[in-house]
Amino acid sequence: MDPTRLSARQIAEAVSAGRLTVRAVAEAHLDRIAASDGPVQAWQHLDPDAVRTVADAMDRAGPKGLLAGVPIGVKDVIDTADMPTGYGTRIYDGFRPPWDAPCVTLARQAGALIAGKTVSTELAMASPNQTRNPWNPAHTPGGSSSGSCAAVAAGMVPVAFGTQTSGSTIRPASFCGVVAFKPSFALINTVGIKVLCPGLDTLGLLARGIDDAALCTAALAGRPDLAALTPPARPRIGVLLGTRLDKADPCAIDAVHRLARLAEAAGAEVTFLDPPAWYDGIFDLHEAVMGWEVTRSLAHEIAVHWDGLSPVTRGMLEAQATVDEPRYAAAMAELPGIRHLTDALLSRFDVVLTLAAAGEAPEGMATGDPLFNRLWSVLQVPLICLPVAKGPKGLPVGVQLVGPRGADHRLASAALFLETAVTAAGGPQ
Repeated sequence: MDPTRLSARQIAEAVSAGRLTVRAVAEAHLDRIAASDGPVQAWQHLDPDAVRTVADAMDRAGPKGLLAGVPIGVKDVIDTADMPTGYGTRIYDGFRPPWDAPCVTLARQAGALIAGKTVSTELAMASPNQTRNPWNPAHTPGGSSSGSCAAVAAGMVPVAFGTQTSGSTIRPASFCGVVAFKPSFALINTVGIKVLCPGLDTLGLLARGIDDAALCTAALAGRPDLAALTPPARPRIGVLLGTRLDKADPCAIDAVHRLARLAEAAGAEVTFLDPPAWYDGIFDLHEAVMGWEVTRSLAHEIAVHWDGLSPVTRGMLEAQATVDEPRYAAAMAELPGIRHLTDALLSRFDVVLTLAAAGEAPEGMATGDPLFNRLWSVLQVPLICLPVAKGPKGLPVGVQLVGPRGADHRLASAALFLETAVTAAGGPQ
């Protein structure tokens, strides 16, 4: 039994039943990391001896919980007391918080083994660090959850934590060919995660399958229903390609159409939707909220550490600083109505399909454009990225699955239906 080939659920079941030890699971994944991380560089902090020590202690205590023995990578913008947390920037190199973020504590309480810290872009913004795409190291893994997506894609861990303010979980998952689950805003506690935008920041889960992403979300959110998904027999599926499609490569649009065809062939009822008149304006609402909130959240870094930030981060912060308070206030006043309209539209369906990214992972280190994620993030709805296709360069292309706020279980259940349809058709191609 090779633990690196098991799902998170299978690992937890085997460890709980005594068929596997946490140490055996740890050793298998450490071997996988040693063999595969060289060209990928997914890890910001990894201490194999410390992982073994914790695994042995867990075995002595008798591991239990939804995530018993499951190795998890934690994005380096999430606080950990026993590992450095550098927030992806040299200005905080070696910083050691005196606490774990609640999501880390809750994962440990559910039996998880925290394997290490995965690479983030600087301050979870756009300036890339060292991580490369496991499918082709000449291409970006995306960002800002670069290391988490790459580690899961390369089989180094079955689950990893990411974060999303614009598109930092969904987009890199598409580029790396893994599943991402960004739950409804505030479903999972975000205390102890480096703040960019209090009204947008959300913890996301990266995994190799829908069931594992939902299982981990269940443990962190106290939502046992998410640990027991049943796909609907005949889901209602909407397809909303949206606007600004001139920014998308044909392969991204083709992936959405492929998933719609597979869903319909599997028995789903598929309806194509035109974007409502108010749809395109949501992009500007995200820009207003992020622009105002991020420059306030990073006031200390801007005032004290400006010269220590990368040129990419400084340029992004300068652009965000053009948003003034009246524009922010106007956006915040408009958003409740827009969110209500969107929920009403999305509630007609079990899931709505749209673009996860503009196409395949770009060549080079620049992390790509979050254009097709931004408006959904500001709407605070649950999102899933499902690997569906391959682009002309043989790199993964995902599809973004959307549901109304609070409908996380319904969305994940429909996603399981779609994942099964893709698998039955031979997987992403």
